[in-house]
Parts: sequence; structure tokens; C-alpha cells
Amino acid sequence: MRAWVYLAAAILLEVAGSMSLKGALDAPALYAAVAVGYVGSFVCLGKVLSLGMPLGVAYGIWGATGVALTAGLSTVVFREPFTALMGAGIVLIIGGVLLVELGSQAAQRRATRAAPRASEAAGA
Repeated sequence: MRAWVYLAAAILLEVAGSMSLKGALDAPALYAAVAVGYVGSFVCLGKVLSLGMPLGVAYGIWGATGVALTAGLSTVVFREPFTALMGAGIVLIIGGVLLVELGSQAAQRRATRAAPRASEAAGA
């Protein structure tokens, strides 16, 4: 559960950093928020990995969610366009991340089932 909290923090910090980057073009003081957002995001992402979440899963969720939130927020905050094609792309990214997560869970189940057989064979 802690890994998911850190992952959520990593996503929010990355989105804040990205949004601040756009804002820093007009207000250079926001570059400090960019640095804090990105550094904080990677620190939290490192913590997620140290808690045992697979890299492909953590990075996929982090990236896909960050893209979706940043695209949505930039539409609201900066009045950037959001087209149906962009929405379809985000749906495809999220679908891909879901497939990676499901594949990771299946691999873990296989490894868990194979571990007792391997120890039994070694003891025989």
C-alpha cells in the first residue's frame, strides 16, 4: 500500500513540475517549482521501486497517468487544445499500462507457484 502512496506522490510532483515548466516561460521564478517537482518525483519513484514494485509497472503507471493529467490540466489552465485523437492516444497509453500490470501479476503468480517446486527438487 505504501508503494501506491509514493507512486501517487511521484505522479503529482511530476505533473506539478511539468505544469510549472510551462508557467515558467512567463514567470521564471517558477523554475524552482520545476526543479522541486521533478526531483521530488524521482525520489518518490525510487522509493516505490525500493518497496518492491516492478520497474515496468511503476514507470508505466507514472508515465501514463502523468501524460493524462498533464494533458487535461494544460487544457484547463493554459487553454491548450484537447482533441478526440489526443484522448484516444491517452486511452491507448492507459490500456498499454494496464496490460503491463496484468502481465506482471501473471509472471509473479507463475514465479510463486514454481518456487516451492524448485525447493522440493533441490531437497530430493
